[in-house]
Amino acid sequence: MDWYEMTILSWVLWILLLLPLLYWFSLAVASIKAPPCPNNGNRIPQTRFALAIPAHNEEAVISETVQRLLQMDYPAELFRVCIVADYCDDQTAFLARQAGALVFERNTGKRTGKGAALQWLFQQVLQEPGLDAIVVFDADTLVDPSFLRIMDARLANGSQVIQGQHVISNPSDGWFPALTWAMFLIDNRYQNLGRVNLGLSAKHMGDSICFQTDVLRKLGWGEGLTEDYQLRHRLVLAGYRIDYEHQAKGYGEAPLGWEQARKQRLRWLKGTRESNRGNIRQMLAAAIRERSMAIMDCVLQAVIPSFSTIAAFAMGFLILQVLVNLILPDPIFPRNVLIAWICLVVLAFFYPMGGLLLEKAPLKAYLVILTGPFFILWRTILVLRIFLGKGEISWVRTQHGRKKAD
Repeated sequence: MDWYEMTILSWVLWILLLLPLLYWFSLAVASIKAPPCPNNGNRIPQTRFALAIPAHNEEAVISETVQRLLQMDYPAELFRVCIVADYCDDQTAFLARQAGALVFERNTGKRTGKGAALQWLFQQVLQEPGLDAIVVFDADTLVDPSFLRIMDARLANGSQVIQGQHVISNPSDGWFPALTWAMFLIDNRYQNLGRVNLGLSAKHMGDSICFQTDVLRKLGWGEGLTEDYQLRHRLVLAGYRIDYEHQAKGYGEAPLGWEQARKQRLRWLKGTRESNRGNIRQMLAAAIRERSMAIMDCVLQAVIPSFSTIAAFAMGFLILQVLVNLILPDPIFPRNVLIAWICLVVLAFFYPMGGLLLEKAPLKAYLVILTGPFFILWRTILVLRIFLGKGEISWVRTQHGRKKAD
C-alpha cells in the first residue's frame, strides 16, 4: 500500500468516526434548551403510587431508604413502599418491615436478578384496585422530598412513563465514583433531556422511573442482564415514549472499587449487546413502517459506537499516524490529514465539557472528567472482551453501603 492509498484509508476512517460522533453531538445540541420547571405547586395530589424496590441482602441500606421514602412531601394515604426481599439470607425483610414498608418475600422461581424479582413483585402489587402508578427505585436510592408531587403532575399532563434524574450520591468516595458522578451529569443532560427535546424517548435507567400501571400490566418488566435497556425497546415498539423529568431526583451509589465496577460494566455491555441483537431487525422494520423517529433513534443507538469507543479510536489512530510520520524518513500522512484528526480528537474532548457547562457543574467535575481517557481505555478493553465472547457473564449483585446525597 503506497502513501496515496494510506491517505485515502485515513480519510475513510476519519469519516467513519465523524458520522457517529455527529449523532452524539446532535443530542448534545438538543439539550441546550433548558428543562421546564415542574408545574405542581397548586395541584392537589391525586395519583396513588406503589414504590417498588427489589432487594437482595440489602440490610446495610434498606432501613434508611424506606424511611426517606416515607418522609416524602406527598399524602401518606396515596402511596406505599413495596419491597421484594429476593432470596435474602440476612435481615433485609425484617428491617424493611420495621421501617414501615410492605414486604413480599420471594424464595421460589428463577434467581436471575432484578428483572425477575420486579416481575414477581408486580404480580403482587398490581392486584390492588385503584392503583395508578408504580415507581421503581433501587434499594440504596435516596430521593428528593418532591419526587412524587412532580411525578403526579407529569402523569396528570399525559405522561405514561417518566424517567427521573439519576444522581450519583458518593462522588467523594474515590476516583471511580467521582468520574461516574460527572458522567451521569452529562448522560442525563445529553441522552435524556436532549432526546425528549427532539421528541424522542429518553433512556430507561432502571432506577427512579415511574410507570402508569396499565403500561406494566401490558408489557411487564424487562428480562436478561440489562432488563431496563430491553424494556426501553419494548416500550417504543409498543408506541410508548419515556419522558424525562430533570427535577425528580433519585440518589444512588456508584461502585467503589474497580473489580465491582468491572463486573457491573461487563454485565451492562453484554446485556446491551444481546438486547440489540434480539431487537434490531424488528425495530428497524417498525421504524420504517411507522416512520417513527423514536424507534429509529433506538436503532441508531444500537448500531452506532458509543462516544467512548469513538474517542478511543480517534485518539489511537491519531497517535499511530503521528508515530508513522516520525519513524519513517518520508512522512506518509499529509499535514491536512493530521490536522483533520486533531480536530476530531479536540471535538471529542469538548463533548463532555459542554455537558458539564450546561449542568453548571462544580470544578471537581471538570477535573475528574479530564481523567476520562483512562476510563475510555478501560471500557474499550471490556467492549473487546464482550465482542470476542471471552468468559461467562451473569448477573451479580452490586455491593451497597450508605452514602449521603449531596
